[in-house]
Amino acid sequence: MEKEDFMRKAIQLSVEKMEADFGGPFGAVIVRNGEIVAYGYNNVTASNDPTAHAEVDAIRKACQHLGTYQLTDCELYTSCEPCPMCLGAIYWARFRKVYYGNNKKDAAQIGFDDQFIYDEIDKPLPERHIPMEQLLRNEALVAFQAWQKKNDKMEY
Repeated sequence: MEKEDFMRKAIQLSVEKMEADFGGPFGAVIVRNGEIVAYGYNNVTASNDPTAHAEVDAIRKACQHLGTYQLTDCELYTSCEPCPMCLGAIYWARFRKVYYGNNKKDAAQIGFDDQFIYDEIDKPLPERHIPMEQLLRNEALVAFQAWQKKNDKMEY
């Protein structure tokens, strides 16, 4: 299969699953060595899960299928340029390459505007829309100190 075929599958998923009322019009396909290893689609409203975006859905399925938490030898084909949350997941998964169809301006034009999140990230904590307050740092550091001393940890 060619790159365009994988993208067409992601686009097909975006339409089919949206029409089936799973969520917004977003689909994703993960490919390794020229073979599809996982499909994903937006199912935010069907699952009542705001993190159930197409890319996250596909990443979870691919990692489970492949038995790994890193997808360094995989490409992601997604019907739309990833949102900030999905972009973070993509970097944590360490994809080799990402292909996307629609861009974030296209998404904003139909009501999926993520610019406010990019803006929030750049703001100092006290100026963010959702208040954030550090609490019990010294107690929380215990877990980090234990991690630092753990001899058999699997670093990622």
